[in-house]
Amino acid sequence: MRNRIALAAALTTGLIALTATAATAAPAQPGTAASGDTRACGDVKLSGALPVPPEGMAVRQDVSIGPDCEPVLGPARLVAKSGPASTARTTRAAAQGDRQVRSWSEMYDCCNIRMTGLYTTSDWSSDGTVVTASSTEATQQWNREPWNAGWSLKSSGTSADCVANCAVSTNVADASFTYKGIFDLTGNVYANTHRSTVALKADGTASCEFEVDLKNTFIGWNWQRGCE
Repeated sequence: MRNRIALAAALTTGLIALTATAATAAPAQPGTAASGDTRACGDVKLSGALPVPPEGMAVRQDVSIGPDCEPVLGPARLVAKSGPASTARTTRAAAQGDRQVRSWSEMYDCCNIRMTGLYTTSDWSSDGTVVTASSTEATQQWNREPWNAGWSLKSSGTSADCVANCAVSTNVADASFTYKGIFDLTGNVYANTHRSTVALKADGTASCEFEVDLKNTFIGWNWQRGCE
């Protein structure tokens, strides 16, 4: 019960952090948008943080572009991870004293089609004083259209300030995407840039921070991110 209360407090802290780092949208002139959107909202920058839950749990949160082109922050939700792989991983991690954390940052349009996504998987071990070893891998996904059109990965990368014998190992993943397809033949109108930062700590805890820069957005687009 005490752990549940502590986690609820951490989720509240994460929610405050997300609200404090105010997302901004630059409204554009009303226009006709892709996939049923009805109004363009210009460029949007979003950022926030979430605590990493205990093994076997996940924290999820959505941010949508509201009717007035302002970001609408959804609640941070604590849910159970599903599937036998999750149970196996939890058992193995407990036996080895190691931990793994996954993060995801995904942009969806108003029809719930995922446009772009950045995903990280971090493993680390610690002795309670220092992080003895750590590593992070990143993958990206994007939506393609017929005739070799749609979203494309422009660039991606990962970095870490420390991978062994450190109190905190901070790992950063970046991914930039461009669009050229049915809704823009020039390739100059839309772009998504994701950045995910995972801090792995010597006490076995971790935190996830997220940023996304969107070049031209529409009402109904939504950002889905989480840690597990």
